[in-house]
Amino acid sequence: MKNRLAFFPLFLGLLLSLSVHAQVNELQRSTPEAEGVPSKAIIALFDSLTALPKTDIHSVMVLRHGKVIGEIYPAPFAPEYRHTMYSCSKTFVGAAVGLAVADNRLRLTDRVGAFFPELLPDSVSVNLADMTVRDLLTMTSGITTDWNMRNLTPDWIRTYLAKPVKVPGKKFEYDSICSYVLSAIVQKVTGMTLLDYLKQKLFTPMNITEVAWEVSPEGYNTGGWGLHIQSESLAKFGLLLLNHGVWEGKQLLPASWVEQMMSKQMEAGDEDYGYQMWLCDYPGAVRADGALGQYILIIPEKDMVVVITECTLINGRTQRGLVWNRLLPEVGDEVLAAGKDYKKLQKKQSAYTLPFVQGKAASSAAMKYEGRSIVLDANKYGWKSLSLHFGQKEVKLAVTDKNGAAYELPFGYKQWLKTAVSAYPPYSITPIGSFKGIEGPFWVAGSYAWQSSAVLQLKAHYVNWISALGVTLRFEGDQVELTVTENFSSDRITIPGKIQ
Repeated sequence: MKNRLAFFPLFLGLLLSLSVHAQVNELQRSTPEAEGVPSKAIIALFDSLTALPKTDIHSVMVLRHGKVIGEIYPAPFAPEYRHTMYSCSKTFVGAAVGLAVADNRLRLTDRVGAFFPELLPDSVSVNLADMTVRDLLTMTSGITTDWNMRNLTPDWIRTYLAKPVKVPGKKFEYDSICSYVLSAIVQKVTGMTLLDYLKQKLFTPMNITEVAWEVSPEGYNTGGWGLHIQSESLAKFGLLLLNHGVWEGKQLLPASWVEQMMSKQMEAGDEDYGYQMWLCDYPGAVRADGALGQYILIIPEKDMVVVITECTLINGRTQRGLVWNRLLPEVGDEVLAAGKDYKKLQKKQSAYTLPFVQGKAASSAAMKYEGRSIVLDANKYGWKSLSLHFGQKEVKLAVTDKNGAAYELPFGYKQWLKTAVSAYPPYSITPIGSFKGIEGPFWVAGSYAWQSSAVLQLKAHYVNWISALGVTLRFEGDQVELTVTENFSSDRITIPGKIQ
């Protein structure tokens, strides 16, 4: 897809919304009290999570006994939007490997190099020759992690196998390329991509239809990252693992494999590691874990699953600690009476919102800048020029990129205004070919306010991705300075501009 942005007609947006909405709200809903959980504990969890600093909560789902007992999607987010899962994707890779093993297409003792003879270096070391599928599953390949490799070359596997290899199976070194190579191996032995294999074996039987996965320059699903999926589908997958691979009475994933995935396979510093998932400090709990705060928490002792999607710059132990300490101590085995707290929960669940930009709705100087072209210096976003159009409690930002494509984003005052765009959003990682396999549109929600007569602040959330940009425009004569912040980074980017 070309890197361009364009509006979609309203009816298309409606059709898209309807097409994804059919998959959500499939899991059974119940009251917290009916499942032995006081509503006040759910409220305490939601309030605590949404109050965290440097954190945008996108969704939280709490399930007990297979039923959803609490869920929030702070505006402008909503249940139907998919989300990019970063390393939470790895646990799905682990499931796919188990399915391939059960299908007798793969063994844990298989040598990695045997799947890629054409990509091996001229001289194959003993350690490389000894590296197995299990070593990839446990992050013990013996290859030192190189996070930048995927940004420098399209030949990921050849480059990876050419690196020095220590004795495999001995030392844990977290590496997304291990998961990527597993994805490639699954494709080699099944004749279908990792995603298509999971669709056949798990996703279609579980009615997980709104799902995509990034594709590498080599034509494999990226594995270690890149899954694009709804929160309710994450909850379904969590329930599948909680229930030992059984879904609606059918054994979709072998119970023995689920046990191996969720058991200690390797020491990993302060925590232990299973097969492509982490063991938690709460007894018996395990998790799928992705960068910037993507979690499927599985708590067998309480028969619970908790899903969190967010973009946070704080340590994820904080979020998990809130689940352990605010929620779980209140969970019991007796049915409780639903009272005022449940009614409060019902009201609060639909009322959560991410913060609007604070300030004034209008500026006396606004008309001075109405429709004027602001030419920008070269920048990482590819923005060539901007123009502003002011309405009643609304600002429209028209952008022309370096390739000549033009688009417009709306921003509301104390409300989120949304539009659909076809180009890819900002991303916290930039591997070559990162967005192959992910199709738009991407929905953008905007809020604005004037900080002073000459300072306009905008906030744009990509609500079916993860990214958010804060843009502050400071006007002084014919000079404009843009300051851009990203929710996935602590950096502040300054872009000079000039009004023409």
